[in-house]
Amino acid sequence: MDAALQSGAGIVARGFFDATATGLSMVMDELAYGVVLASPQGGMLHANLAARHELARRKVLALQDGHVQTVDATQARLLVHALAKAETGRRSLVALRSNGLRVSVAVVPLRRDGCEHARVVALVLSRVSVCDAVMLCFFARTHGLTPSEEQVLAILCQGYSAPEAAQQLKVAVSTVRSHVRSLCAKTHTNGVRALVGQVAVLPPIGASHPQDPLH
Repeated sequence: MDAALQSGAGIVARGFFDATATGLSMVMDELAYGVVLASPQGGMLHANLAARHELARRKVLALQDGHVQTVDATQARLLVHALAKAETGRRSLVALRSNGLRVSVAVVPLRRDGCEHARVVALVLSRVSVCDAVMLCFFARTHGLTPSEEQVLAILCQGYSAPEAAQQLKVAVSTVRSHVRSLCAKTHTNGVRALVGQVAVLPPIGASHPQDPLH
C-alpha cells in the first residue's frame, strides 16, 4: 500500500478509536451506576460521573492518594481481597458498610483473551435507589401519570408501603390506594410489586446533565 494511504488509514483509525473512546466515556457518564476502572492495587484509572459523585461523598468509598479505598478501615480487607481475586480472573461481589450506609460493589476483571492476569479491574457500584429520578420522570410521561401519581410511585419505589406513603404525603390511605389503582391501570400491572418491578428494570440512566430538557 502507498505510504500516504497507509498514513491516511492510520489517521482515520486513530480518529475512529479516539471518537469511540470519547463516546464510551460519554455513555458511561449517563449511567446511574457508578463505574470505576482501577488497577489490581486499587489505583483509579477512570471513573464515570456517578462514581465520582459517590467517591466525593466519602461516605463508604473515597479516593485517597489516587487509590479507591473504604472509608471504614475495618472494611478495607474486603476490597483488597476482591481486587486480588480479580487480578487472577475471578469475579466477586462485596458489600461495604459505613456511616449506616451500604454500597455493593461488583469487582470484575477485564482481561484480554489469552491473558492469565487482569491489568484492569472494573468496580461497578450499586445504585442509590431502584430508579433514578430522570428515568422515573420519563416513565411517568410515557404512561401519562399525574404529578400526584408520580409522587406516590417514587415513594413506593423506595420500599415504603401505601400507609407509609400516605403518612409521608399527609393524605388518607384511601387516596394513596386510589392512586395505586390508577397507576396499575395506566401501566398494565396487577399490583405494587409488579409496578415497582417494571420501574426497576428501566434502563439505568442517571442525571448526568440535569439541565437537559425532558421530552
